[in-house]
Amino acid sequence: MDFRHALMEARTEEEFHKILTDHTKVLAEEQSHPRKRLLSGDHIGFDEETEMVDGCRFAGGLRDDFWRRLPHYVNDFKDGIFGHKTPQKLISTTLFLYFACILPAIAFGVLNSKNTHGAIDVKKVILSQSFGGLFFAMVGGQPLIILLTTAPLALYIKIIYSVAVDFDLDFYSVYACVGLWNSFFLVIYSFTGASRLMKWSTRSTEEIFALFIAIAFCVDALKELGNSFNKYYATPACDCTTLSCLTNLTAENNSTTTSDELCHRENSLLYMILQFGTVWLGLTLFNFTKSPFLDANKREMLADYALPVAVITMSFVGSYLFSAIEMASFRYNTDNMLVLAPIQSLTPAAIAGCAVLGFPLSLLFFMDQNISSALVNSPLNKLKKGPAYHLDLFVVALLNLVLSIFGLPWVHAALPHSPLHVRALADVEERVDQGHVQTIIVRVRETRLTAIFSHILIGLSILMVPIPLQYIPQAVLYGLFLYIAFTSVDGNQLFERILLLITEQAAYPPNHYVRRVPQRKMHTFTFVQLFQLATLCAFGFAPLAYLKMVFPILILFLLPVRHKLVPKIIPGKFLEALDRSH
Repeated sequence: MDFRHALMEARTEEEFHKILTDHTKVLAEEQSHPRKRLLSGDHIGFDEETEMVDGCRFAGGLRDDFWRRLPHYVNDFKDGIFGHKTPQKLISTTLFLYFACILPAIAFGVLNSKNTHGAIDVKKVILSQSFGGLFFAMVGGQPLIILLTTAPLALYIKIIYSVAVDFDLDFYSVYACVGLWNSFFLVIYSFTGASRLMKWSTRSTEEIFALFIAIAFCVDALKELGNSFNKYYATPACDCTTLSCLTNLTAENNSTTTSDELCHRENSLLYMILQFGTVWLGLTLFNFTKSPFLDANKREMLADYALPVAVITMSFVGSYLFSAIEMASFRYNTDNMLVLAPIQSLTPAAIAGCAVLGFPLSLLFFMDQNISSALVNSPLNKLKKGPAYHLDLFVVALLNLVLSIFGLPWVHAALPHSPLHVRALADVEERVDQGHVQTIIVRVRETRLTAIFSHILIGLSILMVPIPLQYIPQAVLYGLFLYIAFTSVDGNQLFERILLLITEQAAYPPNHYVRRVPQRKMHTFTFVQLFQLATLCAFGFAPLAYLKMVFPILILFLLPVRHKLVPKIIPGKFLEALDRSH
């Protein structure tokens, strides 16, 4: 694939012959040194990595990751500068990452501020995102992985705040102690090679978790839309249709009535327009490559800048064209953002209790980090420099140790941002198979520069609080959540098979599992996955905060379910087609 792509990009006959000659030499070298080919080029999965590392060697996987990635470190910067269309991809992906990270950071900052009564606010989340992203982009093993504070982390922080309040403890002390225990467990996982357990993680497990994250983004966005309608559209004042009714309502609540309690249905309607308008405009531009308009280069450029254009356009609509309608903006603190947590104030019993909280948190980090890494390093992405599962986990442990001490929100590899980062840096082609169009990745620019530049911009954004960042309406923030959720399901086979449940059989695409697996077995496997997804949603969206502590263990439990229970329902020969690694 890369060879054919290089031949297509050759500009002269001499360059064409040089590519042929070089490829001949590479093939000869690979045939004489097959082991060298594995170490230096192709994707290394968990099974192959286990064979390469002596299983009893302490920190063997960590050291192998380091020495595997070290020779590519300089090229990680060069690959973001040189190459066909590379400068264009560098700029568009940097802007994509900036908006894809800064807007969720603001949204989760608002959520954390509400959950912790301002202890962790928007500015702290932005600072954590900038520092964490820069640190990982510089020293992490796989630079295409994007770190982010996530909804499960925000919920876990809420649990820690509740525990601190219930036991009359200092929140920052408890938060830092739990974070230190979390980092301690993560270091143990990285040194003992625990990430090799993820060799049991199949495509179905990864896609169940990825679809759960997409659903979580949709739930958060729609929940905020519902809150807006409850606050502005369904108020008692909106039920009054006569002047006397409004007069009586005002008289009854003369001392307590605020502007929020009056009827402002236009606020809710504008909120809905901005939220769905962001999704519509973003998806329209994202899929513009499939349209017949303009030429291929212009269509690709519009698709690359879909997210920034959608956010800026809808922010202009909400803040300027409808400036007469007052929209809610996020709050922030003006206090010092970096304060050392007084961990010494905790008693030994409190420290032991923090260890109990830190262990499930470390499982959440472990699963999120490794599943995101597996999706980034998928053979479908055709990455050449190899993964670094153990090294990445170790870097995340050190990073969150520092964040915990200063009371900044934790970060780990995020879905779907990490796979979308890969897609943004990729050259893609469309193939037609029996009348169905399939999009495949030809090559990916494996560079650190996009993450570095975007997180520098995120760090500078602290200076743009409150202006101009407060000109971005919250509706646009949550519209971004829907956009990320919808674009992340592209290529998710579980989502594709869910759609097949309501698709006429004659219209089924000629996928390998459709051709090799009986329809009843295929749908049975889909229902089994849906049951696992429903279980994740039941615990993940449970109203009881303490119940969410079980969620990380539940994710880990998906592995034995897949390998012990599912084979009793679906024969192995069909599972191989439905759920082969990638």
